[in-house]
Amino acid sequence: MNYTHYDYLDLAPGATPHRIEAAYAAVLERFQYGRTEAGQDLSGLVRMIHAAYAVLSDPDRRREYDAELSAEAAAADAELQSQLDAQSLTGFTRVQQVPEALAATLPELAA
Repeated sequence: MNYTHYDYLDLAPGATPHRIEAAYAAVLERFQYGRTEAGQDLSGLVRMIHAAYAVLSDPDRRREYDAELSAEAAAADAELQSQLDAQSLTGFTRVQQVPEALAATLPELAA
């Protein structure tokens, strides 16, 4: 799974600069600046949080990042659509396939 900068800061796209600041401080506090009680090293995660904040707190870099995310999402949607189009349901032309013998007798019954 690919995480975005928004995921690292627990934010929704479109968050305000004030919300970005608050989320950054809250996430750093939650991860205790790279240490846990069990002694785990979270420095890699903390570096990703700092990188996310650096991009999202700069309006120009954030605009470029959002455009990149949007382009990736459009490409993924196009790929999925082409895969779905390639998987055609052969042999089914109706919601429910009616046996031919029954289909032949339906007009007689309706008359």
